Amino acid sequence: MSAVFDSTLLKDKVALITGGGTGICRGIALAFAEHGCHVAITSRKIEHLEPTRNELEARGVRAMAKAADVRDAAAVAEMVAAVASELGRIDILINGAAGNFICLAENLSPNGFATVVDIDLKGTFNVSRAALQYLRAQGGSVLNISATLPYLGTMGQAHASAAKAGVDSLTRTLAVEWGPLRIRVNGIAPGPIEGTEGVKRLTNEKSRDSALKNCPLGRMGTTDDIANAALFLTSDAASYVNGVTLVVDGGLWLRSARILGED
Repeated sequence: MSAVFDSTLLKDKVALITGGGTGICRGIALAFAEHGCHVAITSRKIEHLEPTRNELEARGVRAMAKAADVRDAAAVAEMVAAVASELGRIDILINGAAGNFICLAENLSPNGFATVVDIDLKGTFNVSRAALQYLRAQGGSVLNISATLPYLGTMGQAHASAAKAGVDSLTRTLAVEWGPLRIRVNGIAPGPIEGTEGVKRLTNEKSRDSALKNCPLGRMGTTDDIANAALFLTSDAASYVNGVTLVVDGGLWLRSARILGED
């Protein structure tokens, strides 16, 4: 895990992380705990959360796991209220719940398109809106996990690209609306991250080789790369950064629009 920042960087802050049981957001959760942050994680299924909650507690912080479907605004409101009640406050919100699959637009059903938009975009809005009353109590930070897909015109990703473009737009709008409330809103757009479910499901051997060949830094990303960016953007080190979506992909997005799903 990351050792780039001081171990007390987020001491006694409380973070709520959607999708926090697995993948990129699990890495963020563990990094936050190592830097003194109490962490609540949520996803649709509790079994995805409990092992990570145990890892968080082993790092000496308070940890909470609660299942909720981010598409369900009422369930989200109940979950957020429970986190604020049990952990006392919410200082940081990470919107990381997401869904995706490869499908060309001509074969994509309206339901398939809507499902990804509902999870990624509407879910980000639902959780942000529910967390606002707790964030504004003392000021805080929202971090939305986006993707480089909408910057590339990536084939087979019309649904996810549209959803993440919406997330980027929402990030900018909330940054303007909530800045006066002492709430900063930023985003991270990761590239392919080694060992994550997304890379396993959305790439094949040829597209992985192409990504490595085209990335200026010559490697895949790691969860630590994303966790370090999240630590910076949600901490006081980024106190004047607001409305930015930071691309963390080694420069890959500058080189090719045909990496993911390439035959």
